[in-house]
Amino acid sequence: MPPKEADNTVPGPLRPRTSRAKPSRAIRRLVVWYRRNATVTRVVGTATAAGNVAGSVVGVAGNVAGAAGSMAGTMAGSVVSGAGTVAGTVLTPLVFDPLRRLQQGQAGMAAEIADTERLWVAVDGMGGDEAPGPILEGCLSAVELLPLRVRFVAETEPLQRAVAELGLQEALASATERGLIDLVSSGPSVGMHEEATVVRRKRDASINLAMDLVKRGEATAVYSAGNSGAVMASAIFRLGRLKGIDRPAIGALFPTKDPSQQVLVLDVGANMDCKPEWLHQFALLGNIYSRDVLQVARPRVGLVNIGEEECKGNDLCLRTYPLLAGDERFVFAGNCEGRDILSGDFDVVVCDGYTGNVLLKFLESVGSVLLDVLRAELPRGRRGKLGSAFLRSNLVRIKKRLDHAEHGGALLLGVDGVCVIGHGSSKALSVLSALRLAHSAASHGVMDDLHALGASQVQAEAATAAACD
Repeated sequence: MPPKEADNTVPGPLRPRTSRAKPSRAIRRLVVWYRRNATVTRVVGTATAAGNVAGSVVGVAGNVAGAAGSMAGTMAGSVVSGAGTVAGTVLTPLVFDPLRRLQQGQAGMAAEIADTERLWVAVDGMGGDEAPGPILEGCLSAVELLPLRVRFVAETEPLQRAVAELGLQEALASATERGLIDLVSSGPSVGMHEEATVVRRKRDASINLAMDLVKRGEATAVYSAGNSGAVMASAIFRLGRLKGIDRPAIGALFPTKDPSQQVLVLDVGANMDCKPEWLHQFALLGNIYSRDVLQVARPRVGLVNIGEEECKGNDLCLRTYPLLAGDERFVFAGNCEGRDILSGDFDVVVCDGYTGNVLLKFLESVGSVLLDVLRAELPRGRRGKLGSAFLRSNLVRIKKRLDHAEHGGALLLGVDGVCVIGHGSSKALSVLSALRLAHSAASHGVMDDLHALGASQVQAEAATAAACD
């Protein structure tokens, strides 16, 4: 008798177990594939194609195995293909250039910008740890996404080397031909570790020439990621202080628990030791900026302190409190403890430069530390790995809200012009964010209100002096 053919059918009780086993192996293979190809998984097309290919392979294997195996293979193929499709959906937001997402959160291409809407911004191309390459790269992105033009001030030879190294020749030539970038040659620049007073000796330094462009009205704002002390000194010497303002302050925007709200903290580094009168002036400056640029109808101003009570704090806080409470030009919301700065209960927070700089540097570390903690605490099993893939877009949004590169720079308030100071390690994304901030301040007429504030301060001081006499 001919040998009996092998019975490939599976008994009834075991069939459900077999049909579940193959999808589990397919999902395990998918998770391993994502783990080994973390970079590739960022591309939607590759992720979707991989899911479809994996589904086809499993389906073919099921057909060879027999009728029951075919059913299991088909199910596994469907699972893997579906996972590939879902992965594509989850990864889609990550594929877009993060620079595009900056313009009012849009994920698509920027709308056409009319040339008549563009404002000139002067950029210190030699300011920053890695200038001028990343600074120019950010400017090239900014003129495509924002209604502005850039006068890029830099030394000729370092700029030419940076353009060649980064391959920006074509982009720079196109932007120059369209009138979006204007290159301005400068002399020796101010180093990151030089004294601030060096701006008096290096008259042709890039930061000085950029300030002069604003002074002459050839630019509406200036941006620099260079030596912050030198930037402040150059702004005071070239642009001058506003009347009635003793010391300019650096104001930085901090995120809050409300994604649509930010809090302006000043000073964050310009004045290490302050007087009560200076903090009072910081509050006036911050109130105008928050009202005009951030569009807060009645900004709530707070004073950084160790307690909410009026009697708490050091001598500076105790002497500043009555000055803020007695001024009717803004809404004083009382003392602001450290835990309340990001609560959304305040729109403007004032403090001395030493305290503000500590707050700023601490906040810069929060985003990366938080993501590291989440990565460490997420489950490590196959379900945890697969779940982490679906949480990736949420984690990216969290990092975006806490990343200082998304805010780009801080405003130097109190000088006679719009000035934005960037972080020394600024890259293209930070430069773009800072230029967006500079354009926003320049286009809202904030300088008109600041000039009016200076005039009122002078009148108030004159009235006080006359009363004392």
